[in-house]
Amino acid sequence: MFLILFLVFIVMPIAEIYLIVQVADVVGGLNTVALLVLVSIVGAAMVKREGMGILARAQSELALGRIPSRELVNGLLVLFAGALMLTPGFATDTLGLSLLFPPTRAMIRGVVSRGLSNRAAAGQPVSWHFGYRGQGSVVEAHSTEVDPGIGELGSTDEG
Repeated sequence: MFLILFLVFIVMPIAEIYLIVQVADVVGGLNTVALLVLVSIVGAAMVKREGMGILARAQSELALGRIPSRELVNGLLVLFAGALMLTPGFATDTLGLSLLFPPTRAMIRGVVSRGLSNRAAAGQPVSWHFGYRGQGSVVEAHSTEVDPGIGELGSTDEG
């Protein structure tokens, strides 16, 4: 856990600053800032489009009486992509964009799904805790998988 925190809070910002400085040396500071803003705007539009598509597929699965496990994992990956796209930097933007394209998201979803399935099979609870604070209100969501045998967590096909 310490290694992950070290990578996220120490190594990643240093790598991002290095990349931003290198790009600024080539295209100029103002162009670099404009590029970072443009990528964030395009990324936000893509997150919205992909998120709405995932929501529609999840609703279709629910209407058919099936648990939308694949769509839930896709939704988490798109949410993570959105967070990465809003983080200034080229490395995080690249990772975020890769999560927004269905073929690469399907590969990553397979790895995430296998990890979740392995945790569930080992009897470890699979849970996520999200929180958002804004405009004086607090919105929180907590999710815990109760029955790991339900759904298709190991599925990697898209569509």
